[in-house]
Amino acid sequence: MRSTSQISERDAPFQLRGNNFTVMVLKLVAPDDPSFFPQLLSKIRQAPNFFKNAPVVLDLEELDESAGPADFIDFVVTLRQHSLIPVGIQGGTTAQQNAAFEAGLTIMPTGRPSREPEREFQRPAPGRAPTDPLPPRTPSPIGEAPPAPDFQKTTMIITEPVRSGRQIYAARGDLIVMGPVSAGAELLADGNIHVYSSLRGRALAGISGDTNARIFCHSLEAELVSIAGLYRVSEDLDASVFKKQVHIYLDDGYLRMDPLS
Repeated sequence: MRSTSQISERDAPFQLRGNNFTVMVLKLVAPDDPSFFPQLLSKIRQAPNFFKNAPVVLDLEELDESAGPADFIDFVVTLRQHSLIPVGIQGGTTAQQNAAFEAGLTIMPTGRPSREPEREFQRPAPGRAPTDPLPPRTPSPIGEAPPAPDFQKTTMIITEPVRSGRQIYAARGDLIVMGPVSAGAELLADGNIHVYSSLRGRALAGISGDTNARIFCHSLEAELVSIAGLYRVSEDLDASVFKKQVHIYLDDGYLRMDPLS
């Protein structure tokens, strides 16, 4: 016999569930620089399909206390006009965080010490002083991986081709794909990724911060590859590795791609 709670859950008009998503982080260094958006648009044009309607977190950690977008609302609108969808911010001062919250962005802590430890940001309710605490810790931004997680790795093996639109995530371990990976498909792994065929989609290894993670593939034709958040898109692939057997890894903060002899 089902309990009352099971029946009520079945009949509920919604369900709340946690999930994992790939979110890009845009680190703001000089957002008021006149060349900011022209340079950003140039980067977007290199991989328009990758950036189209991509969720973005704005990293304010390196901004001065008096710096930041002159108008957060206008800044968010402009990003949306260029097909980037801002969803939150990391870092920043209390004033910057309040301005971002007023623009409809959530506050996502970086896990790093606050620049204003005595004034932790709290979400303001209408007409009241801030009251709510910061939300739980979230993944680190692209290019700034935390120490590798301490867990015992497992291995997921996929024997069939990975078609466009499919996402495969190997949690807490390595991912091995025996067939080709089509454009528009996405491979995610906390550990290493091995593709024993052509890799035309996206491959993101070490997504929980393992900087020792690696990607191996028999033919590199990827839309994007990433190790611990440091990524490279297809337009940046050198001819020496394109459609070659390749080993991808981090070396002193740089994403290296070496042909496999």
